[in-house]
Amino acid sequence: MSDTLTRPLSAEQIAGFLYREARLLDDRQWDEWLTCYTPGATYWMPAWDDDDQLTQDPQSEISLIYYPNRQGLEDRVFRIKTERSGASTPEPRTSHFIGNIEVVGPEGEGTKVRYNWQTLSQRYNATTTFFGTAFVTLVGEGHDLRIAAKTIILKNDYIPQVIDIYHI
Repeated sequence: MSDTLTRPLSAEQIAGFLYREARLLDDRQWDEWLTCYTPGATYWMPAWDDDDQLTQDPQSEISLIYYPNRQGLEDRVFRIKTERSGASTPEPRTSHFIGNIEVVGPEGEGTKVRYNWQTLSQRYNATTTFFGTAFVTLVGEGHDLRIAAKTIILKNDYIPQVIDIYHI
């Protein structure tokens, strides 16, 4: 990565950042993963309604996951790291795959990016697959990229277990 971030971001910068975030989840490097997000970052996985449409407002409709800022992610990571999350004990082994990375365009001070993702998760001798599309708004912070907003569309939402941040 260059010494300074300039707009527009290169495809290499964007892909490298997304691959790193996914690797940090796979390697369970929770504290480093949190640094991928700005303090005000939103993290939202809307739910599918009865009409097969995504909910539009995390404040008034059901979401599968919603954190209005990084503090919610920090709390979740604390519970995972201290084994205070029964749903995450034992922690699953995961492999994240990312593809079809596309710059959607400018978004405020950042760049909105869309990509497809798939995660394989191994726990209790069973492998589960999760897949979908994510939209992130990336902003430069110093010499690094950060996520200012992330919306995750889970396309296979009939799942046999609780879904968590390391699945997506």
